[in-house]
Amino acid sequence: MPQIHEIRADYDDTTLIVYQAYPAAIAEAALRAGKFVAPFSLSRMTWIKPSFLWMMERSNWGLKMGQERTLAVRITRTGWEEALSLAVLTHPEKSVYPDAEEWRRQLDKAWVSVQWDPERDLRGAPQDHRSIQVGISRHLVDKYVNEWTMELQDVTLLVRKLHGLIQSGQAAKAKQFLPGERVYPVNAAIAKRLGMSYIISADQ
Repeated sequence: MPQIHEIRADYDDTTLIVYQAYPAAIAEAALRAGKFVAPFSLSRMTWIKPSFLWMMERSNWGLKMGQERTLAVRITRTGWEEALSLAVLTHPEKSVYPDAEEWRRQLDKAWVSVQWDPERDLRGAPQDHRSIQVGISRHLVDKYVNEWTMELQDVTLLVRKLHGLIQSGQAAKAKQFLPGERVYPVNAAIAKRLGMSYIISADQ
């Protein structure tokens, strides 16, 4: 059975939310400015994730060093889809790249990288579908920061609350506070580029 690749996100007509985790110095400076500023680096790749629970898996609920503060970053759907339209997968999926050498050439000069990982549930167990991570290279970070980002929100207290509920055996209660995420529609060209085995197409 082929694995399901879905983009699930909290989105509206014009924006969607992605998550990032940072140390306090970066998070607090960004929240004060309303956008990412130093010590955030514009010269390094930055990874964004529309799945809240995958962000929790990556940061261990904000317990990993340097990932203590979780930010919900509201970006434009236009910017998100621009990123996806430039993406190169981090693995040479044969359905997308029949020639592995050509994949390598594309990845070496990619402005955006995409990785698919098993989605997680509240307890961290892998799910049947895969969740997307998008790496914005230094060539596009300035655009991400200054054009695509509409709002930054600190959701660290929510992360701590949910983790506390889970640790105390109240996962069902914690589930009530999760962000509302649903399958994000993509057009056929983007779906093909991302190697998606299941899509809700924006063309439909």
